[in-house]
Amino acid sequence: MDFKVLKTDGKARVGKLTGTHGQTETPCFMPVGTLGAVKGLTWEQVEGMGYSLVLANVYHLYLRPGLEVIEDAGGIHSFTGWSDLILTDSGGFQVFSLGRLMKITEEGIEFRSHVDGSKHFFTPEFVVEFEERIGVDIGMVLDECTPYPATYEYAKHSMKKTLRWAKRSIEARTTDKTALFGIVQGGIYEDLRLKCVEELTKLPFEGYAIGGLSVGEPKEEMYRITRLVAPNLPFDKPRYLMGVGTPEDILEAVEAGVDMFDCVMPTRNARNGTLFTTYGRVNIKAAKYKRDFTPLDPECDCYTCRNFTKAYLRHLYASGEVNSVILNTIHNLRFYARLMEGIRRAIREGKFKEFKEEFLKKYRGEGG
Repeated sequence: MDFKVLKTDGKARVGKLTGTHGQTETPCFMPVGTLGAVKGLTWEQVEGMGYSLVLANVYHLYLRPGLEVIEDAGGIHSFTGWSDLILTDSGGFQVFSLGRLMKITEEGIEFRSHVDGSKHFFTPEFVVEFEERIGVDIGMVLDECTPYPATYEYAKHSMKKTLRWAKRSIEARTTDKTALFGIVQGGIYEDLRLKCVEELTKLPFEGYAIGGLSVGEPKEEMYRITRLVAPNLPFDKPRYLMGVGTPEDILEAVEAGVDMFDCVMPTRNARNGTLFTTYGRVNIKAAKYKRDFTPLDPECDCYTCRNFTKAYLRHLYASGEVNSVILNTIHNLRFYARLMEGIRRAIREGKFKEFKEEFLKKYRGEGG
């Protein structure tokens, strides 16, 4: 993997990330394709919106369809039909969210499948092996996702385990075709975060992620830790804020120097009838849209906004039509793609602060 910073505006950066299967400009948002698909869309639609990097998940792919099936198909790209870049989360957060169904030890994480209750065990070495064997472009290493709230001692213990697992992950790698990202943990404690950065950046990772945020902590805590960690990560390596987030979150993190984002928010909200627009969120379920024959977002160039009205989108949702999921998802993902395009353009022009202020002024207005 190769990464170059092309332009800066304050701490905000525009870059180009090149991997085995293509390249993408940063800052970028990754649509979530947990099981090797973005719900409701074809790959042609995803690519047509301007995306060239998507996210999948080791935990889910391991359970279904399984390593052997993907390997027999020729790897994750051949199996799914997506020809561009793929990043896989290690599954650490998903296993963490299983609660009583999982147990963390020094060796790894023991868990029971949410599908059939069968018992499994993830080690840092196995996660790297899985990612390499299915041929992803970027693999996240196994970490312990520190919950919120957590005591200082717990966060310290968790962070140190994440560092030990990071070292084991580097030692387990067998190819440079799959880039590995280390993950910074440490909860909301500044000294632990900085210590994790210090130790993690001694290891030869191709990129670094900020984990353990957007797990229930107040927004200002998320922003505080992001502003602390991002500028302390290597300038010439991509910085990824995991699981984030809202348009406001993304703008704050870009201003702090973050390059990569992912979140289920645009796709999950689309399925639930909540749509992001230039002028704020729209709850398309609301009765006030029953006779609203205007476009969802007059500033959006997506297929949905160019062809359909709020009244029709409300009708589809209320009727349980599958087209509701498709059209809503098309819009929300194109909204996020347009946001990232605007951010990159503003950084290149040295006008990021102005862009951020103008965007938020509209977005926090009355809405549609």
